[in-house]
Amino acid sequence: MTKEVIDLRSALELLESIPGQMVHTDVEVDPSAELAGVYRYVGAGGTVARPTKTGPAMTFENVKGHPGAKVVIGLLASRKRVGYLLNSKPEKLGFMMRDAVKNAIAPVVVDKAKAQCQEVVHLATDEGFDIRKLIPAPTNTPEDAGPYVTLGMCYASDVETGESDVTIHRLCLQSKDEISMFFTPGARHLGAFREKAEALGKPLPISISIGVDPAIEIAYCFEPPTTPLGFNELSIAGAIRGKAVELAPCVTIDEKCIANAEYVIEGELLVGARVREDQNSNTGKAMPEFPGYTGPANAELPVIKVKAVTHRVNPIMQTCIGPSEEHVSMAGIPTEASILDMVERAMPGRVQNVYAHSSGGGKFIAVIQFKKTVPSDEGRQRQAALLAFSAFPELKQVILVDEDVDIFDTNDVLWAMTTRMQADVDIVTIPGVRCHPLDPSNDPACSWSIRDHGIACKTIYDATIPFNQKARFQRAKFMEVDVKKFLPDFTVQD
Repeated sequence: MTKEVIDLRSALELLESIPGQMVHTDVEVDPSAELAGVYRYVGAGGTVARPTKTGPAMTFENVKGHPGAKVVIGLLASRKRVGYLLNSKPEKLGFMMRDAVKNAIAPVVVDKAKAQCQEVVHLATDEGFDIRKLIPAPTNTPEDAGPYVTLGMCYASDVETGESDVTIHRLCLQSKDEISMFFTPGARHLGAFREKAEALGKPLPISISIGVDPAIEIAYCFEPPTTPLGFNELSIAGAIRGKAVELAPCVTIDEKCIANAEYVIEGELLVGARVREDQNSNTGKAMPEFPGYTGPANAELPVIKVKAVTHRVNPIMQTCIGPSEEHVSMAGIPTEASILDMVERAMPGRVQNVYAHSSGGGKFIAVIQFKKTVPSDEGRQRQAALLAFSAFPELKQVILVDEDVDIFDTNDVLWAMTTRMQADVDIVTIPGVRCHPLDPSNDPACSWSIRDHGIACKTIYDATIPFNQKARFQRAKFMEVDVKKFLPDFTVQD
């Protein structure tokens, strides 16, 4: 692609130039459940309840209750589209992200004069200030606890060291100037920053940048050990683009924000303040999460007291459906990169590729393509699976296949599992390991063997051919032909 992507607007312009990647509607849509209900059919994919599909991104240009506002959804809800946006072949995205971590470019701070995100400023002290009116945040379903900011880049710093990081969290608009913030138990970086600040009795300044360069949204999803505490994932986005991400000083707090974001919320995480997540809906539900189920509302969540909302002229709100393919792209591609890096360092040349499968939301299942070249490689494929669990601790299942299997084609993977695997010897279980609390099966109620919620049995499915049997498992070889000789407009599947 020749067009340079530097922010959300240039990303949308690029997609507009590619047939089939963007659709629009000017029919009025209610952001309360209706907007997500529409996109569920158009292009959500992922673990969303069927019927759904992977389709184009969509812009809603007439949002009820928000005159002049636009909402874009599904920007990253297609691996092919992510490839366009990051200038990479879809099957090579994991390799590209792995290399970006190794060539990180730290963000830079620019003068406020360059802060496009501050073209319009609304202060909490202004008469009539209300974040629910300023920000067209949708709900995914009628049961949601409230409108959620689902793609807000939360930026904060360690109150003692000054180290900074950006992550995405579940943010529910609770009142005119309060937002609840969900931290996954054991969450890194911002969770650690908040806990330290609260222990010292200090509020934690935080900015939430919405509508940014997709490279930032992908980069934020790396986790330890690939990006340990103190590693700012914005530097990965810098490497993807070949230049530093630009930050700007906030208007009302001592913190920075992404300079070319569409919206920025400025505020502080208050000391000791907690709020019931569903205090406005009383449904007991939060919002749909990536495994495909609606997460329960939390009884007590930390509170952000909002001090200002700034935005560009004619801002564009960006959102996603929690269990959609968009989450698979954001979480899964960094997962692939982390696994590729760790296994390559341990056993160079064996792993050909990795796919964090859509059915696991990009987090729970990885398909690893492993090549055995000498007899002593037998057994190393299972070692690669163990390394994958170390590279990404939330991973629950690994499927191992040979180099002749298309890991991005589920039918091909299931074929390998059916014809190359015997369950009694090729399924390896590792019980009692901490995984992810949003998997509802990871709970003592589901098995006597589970000691605590969030613990699970990790599983390896070894569908690779035993090295000494490879000659017996050769796929049928067809004649190579030029199909276009017979069908000039036919496109051969890569």
